Amino acid sequence: MSQSPYIVGISGGSASGKTSFLKHLLRSLPEGKISIVSQDNYYKPKEFQEVDENGQINFDLPTSIDREAFFRDMQRLAAGETLHITEYTFNNSSRTARQIVVQPAPIIVMEGLFIFHYEEIREALDLRVYIDAREEIKLERRLRRDRDERGYDQDTVMYQWEHHVMPSYHRFLRPYRDSADIIITNNETYDPGLKVLSNHLRLLISQPDVALR
Repeated sequence: MSQSPYIVGISGGSASGKTSFLKHLLRSLPEGKISIVSQDNYYKPKEFQEVDENGQINFDLPTSIDREAFFRDMQRLAAGETLHITEYTFNNSSRTARQIVVQPAPIIVMEGLFIFHYEEIREALDLRVYIDAREEIKLERRLRRDRDERGYDQDTVMYQWEHHVMPSYHRFLRPYRDSADIIITNNETYDPGLKVLSNHLRLLISQPDVALR
């Protein structure tokens, strides 16, 4: 790649709609013009995770992620290398981990809960996007998602929400909301925000000499 890519960071609370938003963003841009690296695939093994006062693993801490590998892969992708990443299946034994191939592209999206908290990633971003939703809506979505996709029962989800998710949100995510360049509200739909970001990225792609670093 002759030019450095334009790096976008997309964050937001658990179940704010980041995954769905990214799928639609990917489809809205020409093929090969955008690459997405998700923090979800960089969780450390269970034996390296911190536990709370009740002996429960807390996956909602910045230390739960292999921060160094996450940052290193961003640098490799920006330098034009192809990434080969093993999918993280959230300890769901019924799912087989896929091998994910991420090709370099003019637009790189770094996605995850802690991308603004990780200083080295935050400082590398050209654009910060924060997806927001009311807490009761996020909880309803998380209950449904973790039951259907991750095989968690309701009691487990509620325990994690009250003891891990929300304390982490208020400490490591919410403080960065007001410093985002774009805040997209997703209580009902993110379509207007998706259109704004998609149009912005399309403009950058069409004028690479001006837009890309």
